[in-house]
Amino acid sequence: MKFKQTQTLQGIADLLSLNYVGDPNFKITGLNEIHVVQKGEIVFVDHPKYYDKALESNATTVLINKEVDCPEGKTLLISDDPFRDFNKLTKHFNPFITSKESISESSIIGENTIIQPNVFIGENVKIGKNCIIHANVSINNDCVIGDNVTIHSNTVLGSNAFYYKKRPEGFDPLVSGGRVVIEDNVDLGASCTIDRGVTGDTTIGEGTKIDNQVHVGHDTLIGKKCLIAAQTGIAGCTVIEDEVTIWGQVGVVSGLRIEKGTVLMAQTGVMKSLKKGVYFGTPQREYRQTMRELIYLKNEVNKDKK
Repeated sequence: MKFKQTQTLQGIADLLSLNYVGDPNFKITGLNEIHVVQKGEIVFVDHPKYYDKALESNATTVLINKEVDCPEGKTLLISDDPFRDFNKLTKHFNPFITSKESISESSIIGENTIIQPNVFIGENVKIGKNCIIHANVSINNDCVIGDNVTIHSNTVLGSNAFYYKKRPEGFDPLVSGGRVVIEDNVDLGASCTIDRGVTGDTTIGEGTKIDNQVHVGHDTLIGKKCLIAAQTGIAGCTVIEDEVTIWGQVGVVSGLRIEKGTVLMAQTGVMKSLKKGVYFGTPQREYRQTMRELIYLKNEVNKDKK
């Protein structure tokens, strides 16, 4: 998430009432999660297991719960609860805006786009030309939709990330301040749910077609010309490259990369990143070999019946 105006280390420290390590005039341009963070941005870390990963990341400011040796070119913000303070920054720089009408006056809707009854369009939404938005669709704040997009009934874009920190009193959500970006010529089926990024974008690439009842988690990137069938669930921070085919009821765990042209057969459970191929089963295995093994096992069992 980029700030509208560049901030300083001193300014952010004062906002959060924190001590810091580094030049008080050090420039900070935004905040982001560790897997997509860029130079000039803040990342948070609150467990020693991940200190090195955060300090070696592209982030140039690290919000951390212990003062450590600061790498050259970076700065630190010292917090007793980085998760809490990261949420404070998200709320401060991208506060939730309550809509006063079904279609916000701040939204931009392109030429020849059709909006059916009972659609909700939130603040700062951009919708391109020649789209069809069917009844009862919800498009929450800051979503961006390209040209020639079709969204079927009851789909929700921009719901919050499923991301929590366990505390003694319960689960504390990481505040979602990112966007959903739908590129040109995408079709979304009925009752799909696409979560917004925590600080970045959840993106559906150009020409991708998604069936009914598909869930896409926060900060996931789905490439161009993918086909995704019904009841598939894709967890957050996953990268699905171009021209991947995913059949029904597939589950994909978070943080994986699936290579261009891969096919996932129905009811596959994906537990690791995949090279191009055809996969089936849970955990996923090469499709043809798995079929051979199943046929062999069936034949061996049937021998006893003869």
